Amino acid sequence: MDEGPGLHASARRNEDIALDLMKFIAMTTGYGRTASSGVGFQGTGSAAKPEEYATHLLELYAKCRAAVEGKK
Repeated sequence: MDEGPGLHASARRNEDIALDLMKFIAMTTGYGRTASSGVGFQGTGSAAKPEEYATHLLELYAKCRAAVEGKK
């Protein structure tokens, strides 16, 4: 996959790390799931519709990316 102008290899790496972190959190905690079944964190973030679930995951990815890049 070609990287666009102005993108460095480290930028792509941060995106990959953030994506892996998001997947880990979502799978481990059930974050954003429509039906909460199983063991794990059962806090806020449950979605009633698939569109809401996708929105929750995108928000989680943004938080993970900010954490990986060291932003607060």
